[in-house]
Amino acid sequence: MKRFTRHALPLVAMLAVIAACTDQALIKKRMISFPVSELEWIELPDSGGIKYANVRGDLAGESPYEAFVLFPAGKSNPYHYHSRDISTVVMQGTFYAVVDGERTEYPAGSFYFLPGRLDHFSGCAEGQDCLLFQYQDEGFDLVPQKVKAKAD
Repeated sequence: MKRFTRHALPLVAMLAVIAACTDQALIKKRMISFPVSELEWIELPDSGGIKYANVRGDLAGESPYEAFVLFPAGKSNPYHYHSRDISTVVMQGTFYAVVDGERTEYPAGSFYFLPGRLDHFSGCAEGQDCLLFQYQDEGFDLVPQKVKAKAD
């Protein structure tokens, strides 16, 4: 029995190391890596210079996506909503949203979540371009809305 144990234990240890390396190789294949130099920027048509760089999925598609979005400083969106929830991390500049007449500014480092179908204005404050990271469980859209007149 000692002889078996002396040979079996190193063999079991070696098999465990091989299994761990195989697991790491499989995990590494799932890794997504986009150094800034490898991002491919695409300008949204008729957007006034808004660009995006996909890192997973396609912002312009119908499926889930994750993308960097670059807004020129001072660029504002018209009154609109998104059909689906949208989450945003502000990485550079100051982005803002106006909901029910109340403007909230989101400087670099901020996170905000907008529920789908929430009417709002949004844009990048003057002074510095805004770099955002956005993601949605389904494709991006921007549905223009008529500004509601105030009741007197």
